[in-house]
Amino acid sequence: MQLGIVGLGRMGANIARRLMREGHDCVVFDRDPAPGRQLEGEGAEAAGDLAGLVGALRAPRAVWVMLPSGEITESAIGDLADLLEPGDVIIDGGNSFWKDDVRRAEELALKDLHYLDVGTSGGVWGLERGYCLMIGGDAAVVERLDTIFSALAPGRGNIPRTGGREGRDARVEQGYLHAGPNGAGHFVKMIHNGIEYGMMQAMAEGFDILKNAASPKLPAEHRFSFELADVAEVWRRGSVVTSWLLDLTAEALAADGDLSDYSGHVEDSGEGRWTVMAAIEEAVPAEVLSAALYARFRSRQDHTFAEKVLSAMRKGFGGHVEPKKTRG
Repeated sequence: MQLGIVGLGRMGANIARRLMREGHDCVVFDRDPAPGRQLEGEGAEAAGDLAGLVGALRAPRAVWVMLPSGEITESAIGDLADLLEPGDVIIDGGNSFWKDDVRRAEELALKDLHYLDVGTSGGVWGLERGYCLMIGGDAAVVERLDTIFSALAPGRGNIPRTGGREGRDARVEQGYLHAGPNGAGHFVKMIHNGIEYGMMQAMAEGFDILKNAASPKLPAEHRFSFELADVAEVWRRGSVVTSWLLDLTAEALAADGDLSDYSGHVEDSGEGRWTVMAAIEEAVPAEVLSAALYARFRSRQDHTFAEKVLSAMRKGFGGHVEPKKTRG
């Protein structure tokens, strides 16, 4: 299948690569021509602008937008809407706010254009591991693009099957889900990221407590000096907290037990805030997720070892780099 991809950052470029590995044709565009030239050398067709990208695609066209949420995505979708033809599909694979998806789908439908919102999880590791996909939009359009989603998804791999799933959607066992109508895909991804905040915070605080178990504030007979890299490693093997986040933490601690390259300044990418907003709108208590979000706000004022652990995990799964230190 042929797919246009707009935005060739950490994830967009690797989405193109994974699709090409599976035999799909990709037409790519980025405002910076360098990644397009790189992908062209790997088999993609690079366009010089959005008009060129649309012109290189066969109808009915499908264009995947992989850009930061907000105005840049809004602008790209608006420009594409003016270039595409009835029956074409725009896919937003970034981290847009789900209410924007509902609005966009309604606006694009007036031009007989289809819209899918695809929450995409996998970060910089998606090329090799695959991407967990949460899709919102019309079922017929999702089915039409199934070969794209199945190629990007990780597949069943060596994860044991869950008992009692007979008769349920088999696609979810491959790592992709049609979550519902427009907005549903990014809603599920939003909650996923909100949970991620809470899991990361719990793990980070736990390692902070372990690190401070040798504090001189404690009686000498109550002090412990733990090798944190070894604790993380043993937990990876058979414990109930085994996870990819723990894998990333173990790797970071093995490289530098003090995480001295990390300041502890932790950004939030939007989904954590939106998750808390959804909880408020639904009157659902979300104490852990709210606290994890506020901990990230506090991290920008003073830093603990827990926040260095958070920074290490964010760099590990998403390639997120801390803001450069400023001199006072």
